[in-house]
Amino acid sequence: MKVTIIGVAGGSGSGKSTLVKKLQEAFGAEDVSTLCHDYYYKEHSDMSYEQPTQLNYDHPQAFDTDMMVAHIRSLKNNETIERPVYSFVEHNRTAERVTVKPSKVIIIDGILIFENQELRDLMDIKVFVDTDADVRLARRILRDVCNRGRSMESVIEQYLSTVKPMHEEFVEPSKRYADVIIPEGGFNSVAVEMLIQSIRSLINK
Repeated sequence: MKVTIIGVAGGSGSGKSTLVKKLQEAFGAEDVSTLCHDYYYKEHSDMSYEQPTQLNYDHPQAFDTDMMVAHIRSLKNNETIERPVYSFVEHNRTAERVTVKPSKVIIIDGILIFENQELRDLMDIKVFVDTDADVRLARRILRDVCNRGRSMESVIEQYLSTVKPMHEEFVEPSKRYADVIIPEGGFNSVAVEMLIQSIRSLINK
């Protein structure tokens, strides 16, 4: 089975997850699988609970991208993988693993997946989700406060100290590698439908 890899990149809160969710909903699980770069944050078992909270999670070095590259290569070779699970509450990987089977289309998403050339070279289609910074910040506040139990002050402090500068240094420049740029990501219904039709044509080949 030929496996097609679609990369979805963009800033934190840009609408990547919404886009990926809508693509998942349009196809059966046997046709489309997903992998998120966030699953591959490095584990911090050697640190105290407080130490990981001080790390820069928006820098390329925060991720075990080598593991993700190896997993994608395995999937392209029609091999099943066991991907890691990361807890944003515990700031560490859990003991759990999730089985991912190869499928005709694999969608990978993350803020920095276009920054790494080895990862880029595995992608057949590269989509960048382009959303205004104020919208991204508002979405990040809602997500981290409501879903991850963080205070608004800590979210804003992290945004100003690491998220914004890392976006400007790594994420925004990686947009030049995109084949397609979608304003507002999953909230752009016209672009989503066009992408669905493109994926459908790949599956039906």
